[in-house]
Amino acid sequence: MCGIVGYMGHQNSNQILLDGLKDLEYRGYDSAGIALLEDGKINVFKAVGKIKNLEDKINNSTFDTKNSTFSIGIGHTRWATHGKPTELNAHPHSGAYSYVVHNGIIENYKEIKAELETHGHKFVSQTDTEVIVHLFEFYFNQIKDAAKAFKQTIQRLEGAYSILLITKSEPNKIFFMKHGSPLAVAYGNNTGEILFASSDSPLIGLASNVVYLEDGVYGIASTNGLIFSQDVKWDILPNSKQFAQKDGFRFFMEKEIYEQQDVVTDSMLGRIADKQINFDELDDTLMDGINEIRICACGTSYHAGLTASYLFERLSKIRCSIEIASEFRYKDPLLTKDTLFIVISQSGETADTLEALKMAKNAGLKTIVVCNVDNSSMTRIAHSTILTRAGIEKGVASTKAFSTQTVVLWMMALYFAKIRKTITDDKLQEEIRILREVPNSLKVENEVHEKCRRLSKRYLHGHGFFFIGRDVFFPLALEGALKLKEISYLHAEGYPAGEMKHGPIALADPELFTIALMPQHLHYEKIKSNVEELSARDSTICAISPLRFDLADDFINTKKTDHYMLEFFEMLVVLQLLSMEISVRLGNDVDMPRNLAKSVTVE
Repeated sequence: MCGIVGYMGHQNSNQILLDGLKDLEYRGYDSAGIALLEDGKINVFKAVGKIKNLEDKINNSTFDTKNSTFSIGIGHTRWATHGKPTELNAHPHSGAYSYVVHNGIIENYKEIKAELETHGHKFVSQTDTEVIVHLFEFYFNQIKDAAKAFKQTIQRLEGAYSILLITKSEPNKIFFMKHGSPLAVAYGNNTGEILFASSDSPLIGLASNVVYLEDGVYGIASTNGLIFSQDVKWDILPNSKQFAQKDGFRFFMEKEIYEQQDVVTDSMLGRIADKQINFDELDDTLMDGINEIRICACGTSYHAGLTASYLFERLSKIRCSIEIASEFRYKDPLLTKDTLFIVISQSGETADTLEALKMAKNAGLKTIVVCNVDNSSMTRIAHSTILTRAGIEKGVASTKAFSTQTVVLWMMALYFAKIRKTITDDKLQEEIRILREVPNSLKVENEVHEKCRRLSKRYLHGHGFFFIGRDVFFPLALEGALKLKEISYLHAEGYPAGEMKHGPIALADPELFTIALMPQHLHYEKIKSNVEELSARDSTICAISPLRFDLADDFINTKKTDHYMLEFFEMLVVLQLLSMEISVRLGNDVDMPRNLAKSVTVE
């Protein structure tokens, strides 16, 4: 989840690009860069870290565009997916005479890179992006037509991407393409201006109308105007930058709930093939001598790890235990070298999890971090890093971090199952088919959101909530209860449904709300029996299920699917929406709940 900007016109282009990147910094802050094309010469500036570092670098140089009559520029703020956050890996990336910025993932970059290397192209970065500019120059050198070379280039690319490309071969043009990653284009308020951005926030105040490009649309911006590959629809820009950053949603949390289907797709790109799971980050010998997996995490990441423990044992047929990092550190744990130690953290800086990772590393264990931030402390310590590619999560209550962590861990379970020969080829292909359907299960349906909004007014009182589920739906119940606690400040607990009769059912009365996760494909009859016991004791029941449950006081109907994990992700969205709407009804700050921080970097 990176951010790109582009500009052509008569104003101070480097300042416009910098201001635009500042508006997009929530999309990535590993590194940033700009390329400016003036009078046939390209000036490039890159810096690691926040946009301020890039701005200081430009201000301390002798470069000045204030007196320029016309310039073209592209810029990028990076959220690393391939390669560490370094200046070499920062965008824009260059060939011999062209520069490109890119948001997304080029899934087939390795094949293209290998092909281009046989033709003498030299690569200097670890990124997937660099193949774009080399591929463009490869075609241009043959046909000497930039428009045709760009079209041939984008026809070769697989994955999700938005691209801006400039070239000395045609110095008054910006070539653009949108496929799977956002890109907006607008005519500026001043004559001859054209602007690009990953969202409309950088365009506000500089333009009045905008085109939000659809997938597959490409074109050319020049001094003669804009040419699109197909008809486009012009929209009016909003007038609030904060509103624009939220893409029209009321809260960042709401936006991030809706983004889950897209970021989960990013998590799977390049890792799912027709018949296998690929993790370039892992060595096939990783499981040699490994008899057990130990997962360590905190909060929402702990719930993702607990979900994964079911999948590792079910699919990989290997013992798997899950530890709360803050407790693990002080139990004098037995750490043996036949254990693969996996830590999970959105930020990669969670203090307790970081210390647990250090303990395992010092004990000689093989270690993996599942993380969303490539330049974090954990990624520098662990032997291997698996990035979730969720992009920046601004809402304190985690949403898309959980869904991407769970998908990545599920893929790892299948990857280990293949290595350990505990899964048949037919079963693996079936699991891959189901994985590909996960983004659809995470899509927020309007009627479901509206149902959660209407039901929320009934759950603002009482003495507490039980969230109950079985199997992987138990950690999902824990996550649902945590979301409600975090943003509504109402007491909620997640329980395995079968544990109700072992004490908690004593609390059952009409003022106890039970949120029951009742999947069709996993122990439905058993959890139905548990819910009936609570209903008989007058607990207020909200059932979430694809199957009608007559004893429910409230019922949220999910789609019928053919796999329990698709039900899992659809119910996840329902729990997130319901918690958010209850918080809204209570008048709380959804994005910044009291007493909480996004990353817990102290013990």
